[in-house]
Parts: sequence; structure tokens; C-alpha cells
Amino acid sequence: MSRGTRSACEVEFPKLLARRDDVDLFDVALEISRDLDPRVDPPACRDWVEARAAELRTDVARAVDETEALRQLASGLCGRHGLAGTSDAYGSIDGSLPHRIIETGRGIPLGLSLVYLAVAGRVGLDLVPVAAPSHFLLGCEGPEGALFVDAYGGGRVLTRRDCLEWLAGLSGLPASEIAPALRPADGKTVIARMLLNLKAVLVRDEDWAAVWAVQHRLVALNPTGYRERRDLAAVAVRAGRPGEAVDLIEACLTACPAAERPALTRLLSEARGLLCRLN
Repeated sequence: MSRGTRSACEVEFPKLLARRDDVDLFDVALEISRDLDPRVDPPACRDWVEARAAELRTDVARAVDETEALRQLASGLCGRHGLAGTSDAYGSIDGSLPHRIIETGRGIPLGLSLVYLAVAGRVGLDLVPVAAPSHFLLGCEGPEGALFVDAYGGGRVLTRRDCLEWLAGLSGLPASEIAPALRPADGKTVIARMLLNLKAVLVRDEDWAAVWAVQHRLVALNPTGYRERRDLAAVAVRAGRPGEAVDLIEACLTACPAAERPALTRLLSEARGLLCRLN
């Protein structure tokens, strides 16, 4: 399926771009997954989420407080179905893609959090994404203050104080710098972070066709961002799209910092050379 055809079939990513309030981030992640893995079956993934919610709904409803409800969620997703973080998940895009996390039970913090978020929403738990430094989390408000869920860590529940101390040790940042990041993150922030995680792995693997798809979405999220458009131009050359690269680089040259002009000029020459050879 071509990128244009796939975009025409999408529902949630366009809603995200339109800043609507009814965006399902799990479904956005599935739409992104279709760029990178043709095997993804979104209806089957949604059925899996619904089945997990059906298993957990009664236990969560009987919980005496938010902490117990969150522990019931973790008991089902990690304890019963094995969803947990593993260091080798960082080395593959599978750790970010929800359908692969469901299949393998392994993922990175953000990918696992999106699966948790989808199930939680269907059992009445009001979790929000938290784009904390060095480690993505989920959060909610309890009667005694904020609580945080570490999906990568088996769904463990942290108080705000515990969370600040742990993240300070993990990131090396002072608690005063971490605290503002513990607020709920908007959908664009969440999906941009997912895309950047994917981009890092794909660039390492030099899978330029896949990087193009990811970078195209990053530009859609931030169409006026110079760095995103510059990176799209560079990726276009590597992905064998010299015609698009020429247009993109020429546009970047009108707004680039002076220090980047020589590199962009060389890239433009390379793109034009590729285009001539293709013609």
C-alpha cells in the first residue's frame, strides 16, 4: 500500500494533527506500525485490548483505592500476560510497535505504556501519558496525590516523591528539573517521542525507506520546524527520492542557519546528480 493510500485510510493520526480531544493514541501507534510492518492487524490488536479489559474490569472495579486498581491492572497485563520491559527491546523497532509488544510481551517504556493506556481506558482507569526524562510513564491522581505507573517495570506504582527520586538517579537531573515533566503530555508530544525512538533505530540500521515514512510523520506533526524539514531532505537523498530531495533542500536553503549552508549545498548537488542519473 502506498503512503498516500495509507494516509487516506487513516483516522486517528489526522485527528491528532487537527488537535482534536478524542484521539486514541493506541490507534495512532497502530497506524504508524502499518508504515513499518505490513503484517499488523489493527482489528486483532483492538480485540486483544478488549479481551484484557474484560478480564480485568471486575477486579479493577472492586479495588479499594487507585493504588490497588493500578496493581490489578499490572497483575493482569504483566503477571498474567507477561508484558514487561527488557533491555534488548531498545535495539529493535518491535519494542515500540504495539502489535509486536502484544505478540512478544516485550517493549520499551513508551510502547508498553500505550498498551497499558488502551486497556486502562476500557476498565475506567483515568491514566494519562507522562513524558518524563529518560523513562516514559503513566500517571493518575489519587486521593493522597499523584501516582505513576512504570509499565516497563512490570506496572509498579510510584508516588510522586518516589518517582522524583528514581528519575533523578536515572537521568542525573535534579528533581526541580524533572518535576515539570511529570505533568500530562499531549498527544503530539507522545507520538513525536514514539517516532523519534523509531527513527533512532532505523537510522542505525540504515533502513532509509522506513526512516522516510517516520520522518514524514515528524514533519506532519511540526510542519514549520526547520530541523524536521532538513532531516526529511537528507533522508530523501538516502531513500532514493532525489526529485523530492531537490525541492526540500532548496526550501531549506532559504531558511537555514549560515553554518549549515555548505552542507546543504553539497547535499543539493548530490541530489541533482542522482536525479540526472535516473533520467
